[in-house]
Amino acid sequence: MTPRSRLAGTPHGIPVSPLLTCLPDKQRLYGADTYYQESYEQLAALTDDVIGFAHRHAALLLKPDAVVARRLHAAVDWLAEHGYRIVGAAVTRLTRTMIRSLWYFQWNLATPYRRRLAALFLEDADALVLLVRPEHHPEVPASAELTRLKGPTDPDARRPGQLRHLLGRYSYLLNLVHTPDEPADVLRELAVHFDESERHRLFSSALADEDRTAHSLELTDRLYTATTPRELDFEPAVERLRDVVSRHLGVGPAATPRCLLESAWEHGIDLDPWDTVIVGSTALPMRQPDRVPVLDGAGVDTWRRHLNAVRTTLT
Repeated sequence: MTPRSRLAGTPHGIPVSPLLTCLPDKQRLYGADTYYQESYEQLAALTDDVIGFAHRHAALLLKPDAVVARRLHAAVDWLAEHGYRIVGAAVTRLTRTMIRSLWYFQWNLATPYRRRLAALFLEDADALVLLVRPEHHPEVPASAELTRLKGPTDPDARRPGQLRHLLGRYSYLLNLVHTPDEPADVLRELAVHFDESERHRLFSSALADEDRTAHSLELTDRLYTATTPRELDFEPAVERLRDVVSRHLGVGPAATPRCLLESAWEHGIDLDPWDTVIVGSTALPMRQPDRVPVLDGAGVDTWRRHLNAVRTTLT
């Protein structure tokens, strides 16, 4: 395949370089995706090196669970310890629409329980997006490397040194942070979170190589001031939930956490949203079995092979 054909656009959108994603399906779908188009075209008006920018930068979303658990400072410190400098920071609110936009190509895996629980906590507090650049020069895109260092979604699979292990191993849903997997995802997700003016501020500060660590800490203080701190541990949340449900329904001590939740929902009992999420994200199925995402990410090893293949093709 020639470089020209690999970069050819479609009748529905713009070309997406194979240097921005390992996945041909993502090239095709993102080229027609409004968010990707907006971000790419805006950045292209600011720099001639969109691909280089997207390779050099990663994004870290510190979700509302990280805010109420008071783990933002720990995340900022972890980034510095691992050689990542914050070059942009902004607050975002994960509305129902934004959640579905961010994970549009993966939300087909979500169970009805997961969708219900996500609605309870993702809109409860604002979140923080950090645009970061590694001080070193990774052989793969910064987004792929940061995603590896962040650690997996499964709490039992996380290891010391990974960001998710440091911040707290709570549940599949309460994982505190998210990173775009590939350079194309970095561009797309910035457009999901922010309008043109906010993206311009982020792109401009990153292109100017500004250190925005102090600004990220100012935003952290604002987020903490606007929210009540919460513990996210499972056992205390189960006991609080059991007390509430017992007062209304008289359930016995042997009732399972799942039974407590489903009984409360069936009878319209008001529950604490955070306790509901803490218990539900552990006790209820979060992923539909036998399904695969429409689009997935690509790990560091995949990116190494992909870059070798693309460079061979382009030479």
